[in-house]
Amino acid sequence: MHDLRALRADPAAFDAALARRGEEAVADRVVRLDEDRRAAVTALQEKQARRKSLSREIATLRRAGDDTTDLEAEGTRLRDEMEGLEIQSRELDAEIRDILVVLPNRLDASVPDGADEAGNVVVHQVGQRREFSFEPREHYALGEALGLMDFETASKLSGARFVVLRGALARMERALGQFMLDLHTQENGYTETVVPVLVNEAAMFGTDKLPKFADQSFRTEDGRWLIPTAEVPLTASVSGDILPAASLPRRLVALSSCFRSEAGAAGRDTRGMLRQHQFQKVEMVSITTAEDSDAEHERMTRCAETVLERLDIPYRRMLLCAGDTGFGAAKTFDLEAWLPGQQAWREISSCSTTRDFQARRMNARVRPADGGAPVFAHTLNGSGLAVGRTLIAVMENYQNADGTITVPQALRPYMGGLDVIRAA
Repeated sequence: MHDLRALRADPAAFDAALARRGEEAVADRVVRLDEDRRAAVTALQEKQARRKSLSREIATLRRAGDDTTDLEAEGTRLRDEMEGLEIQSRELDAEIRDILVVLPNRLDASVPDGADEAGNVVVHQVGQRREFSFEPREHYALGEALGLMDFETASKLSGARFVVLRGALARMERALGQFMLDLHTQENGYTETVVPVLVNEAAMFGTDKLPKFADQSFRTEDGRWLIPTAEVPLTASVSGDILPAASLPRRLVALSSCFRSEAGAAGRDTRGMLRQHQFQKVEMVSITTAEDSDAEHERMTRCAETVLERLDIPYRRMLLCAGDTGFGAAKTFDLEAWLPGQQAWREISSCSTTRDFQARRMNARVRPADGGAPVFAHTLNGSGLAVGRTLIAVMENYQNADGTITVPQALRPYMGGLDVIRAA
């Protein structure tokens, strides 16, 4: 949600900021609607004041036995006019809200211009790509040959974009989630949290998933939503709260199942596990102050990078351009892992600061240490990491000529000491 006062103060700057995302100018329209709304509110207040005064006059005249017919008629007319102004004010307020809630967040000044992912900027690259003496295979070819990755059975059960994992690959997916949680809780200062995977509409709206992304999420018949990421319940856990500044930052992490309809993804990554309706993800969320949010963004991104470094997966950090930055984000760093089977860099984590965009939608505020008036919190979210995509990265980077997969050293304690995954 956007700050209406800031829009009123500088409509041209508001339009210019959103033009970077390809949005049309709306500030003048919003300002006109807001002027009409405020005029209606002012008129309503004036009529309320007149009606109170009128009530006192009528009471005085009645005590004196004088005629109050004309004043009572004026009171009735005022009541009707007040009802009309209340309706007008509500309608204008709703119209302004409907415009603002579908507008994306304003971008940080450091975000580069660009229409799509081609405009993203490499911040740094870490790790050496492995040289193979054979043609590396993609993860699904490896998994199916091992008898441990089954898309056919998953399709029979649920349709396209699902998978059944078995044996050592199922254990490795579990091991990856546990490894990430241990790293983030024991070394990175996050509090492990178990969250519902069904949330209400307010939680989805507050975290900017509604109304914009309704077609990309699954909804139950009773009106609840399957979470597209644990960002939703973790962030919405502070909705409506006033948090003491001394209690921040609040850092939360959860391993959860995530659900996405992948609307608009027809024909993209149809083979394998890269783009699925259901997947596991470790999600990090931070609630902090405006003063600390930039530093927290860098810290969160480093926490995600550490996972890849411990697994010895080559990766690069990308600063997303204006056209590729997500709806709610002011600035996003993507981490892309090198996949030898695809011979491509693929996103494995996305770490974003939303500044106060989400906090305004869910009314999450901070009480300053000096006791001043509450201000909106800043919220951040990041994958730490997407478990299924990390499994893909491990499989492709650690594959051997005979089709086996070497288990990274960091995962072996979680795999009962297993060092190589072989055919079932």
